[in-house]
Amino acid sequence: MTTNRYLSLDVLRGITVTLMIIVNTTGNYKTTFAPLLHANWHGFTPTDWVFPTFMFVVGNAMSFSLVKYGAHGNAAFFKKIFKRSAIIFLLGYLMYWFPFVHEEGGQIVFNSISHTRIFGVLQRIALGYLFASLILHFWKERGAIIFSAVALLAYWLLMYWFGDYTLEGNAALKLDLVLLGDKHLYHGEGIAFDPEGILSTLPAIVNVIAGYLTGRFIQQKGNTYETIAQLMIAGSLLLFVALTWNMVFPINKKIWTSSFVLYTVGLDLLVLSILIFIIDIKNEKSWTYFFEVFGKNTLFIYLVSEVVIILFYIIRIGDQSLYTWLYQHVFRLAGDYVGALLFAVSWMLTCWSVGYFMDKKKIYIKV
Repeated sequence: MTTNRYLSLDVLRGITVTLMIIVNTTGNYKTTFAPLLHANWHGFTPTDWVFPTFMFVVGNAMSFSLVKYGAHGNAAFFKKIFKRSAIIFLLGYLMYWFPFVHEEGGQIVFNSISHTRIFGVLQRIALGYLFASLILHFWKERGAIIFSAVALLAYWLLMYWFGDYTLEGNAALKLDLVLLGDKHLYHGEGIAFDPEGILSTLPAIVNVIAGYLTGRFIQQKGNTYETIAQLMIAGSLLLFVALTWNMVFPINKKIWTSSFVLYTVGLDLLVLSILIFIIDIKNEKSWTYFFEVFGKNTLFIYLVSEVVIILFYIIRIGDQSLYTWLYQHVFRLAGDYVGALLFAVSWMLTCWSVGYFMDKKKIYIKV
């Protein structure tokens, strides 16, 4: 059960899931409002804030659970985090392989594993959780801070020495092509390139560690004006460093640059400060339940939102997918851009209703 003391952390998680569903399911990407699209390459939009914040809230949750896991000894700790990481990674992989079969020559054949994307959103969450857990367990908080600084600087140097900061020439792509091959990468950028690939996972771990450290700080200091002030100062400082670093290592979500990490963590700290002020200081909680619903079955609701949409693309109505048909014949009546937004919001509310039903039935699916 969510306690009021840490309700702000749970609301941040719910806000993140809400936005993630909306930006992933806009009715027509060609007529989507700019803030709901990722930056083409360098730069930043509100959509670029969503995924790193999800990593941040994973770290928040770890700040409550990791000490408990570690208290049972290394064997139990390893079993817990490796099992959880493996399940999340596998779910992400199976989601990309889904629906596992396709029609070919009038026969049903299995989709080839040799052409299935290996890394992705859930896979990055799994790896970020795994490595952040190991770092914090063995090196503690001081060691995690040192690791974060070294990782961000090392990533910058690797990207500088072994490539450039373009889509075609970055070192992260080069490593993925060598180790994975182009058939296992994302192809939505026009070429084989994975925004959740191997090398860019390194700086993403820092987002998780930052979430953990923030959660521990709030638990130790309490939800007070002093806590808010310190979080806002830290967030503002990180934004300043990020914008300065941006001059030589641009803020870029798709290659998860070090400046992008600091920028998104800085925003997370500022947003969390505002939530603590509204929810815990001003005691304004009447609006929070909507986001709590998403926070109670986060992984399950995210999977539902993605898998059902995949089915919408597979199901055909005439020469159109169900997804396109719904946008063209229902939501587009409100206009091209407004219709695309209404499609996304409607799907988000549909997913919320699933979470609401589960919450009322006290059904909570945890990994």
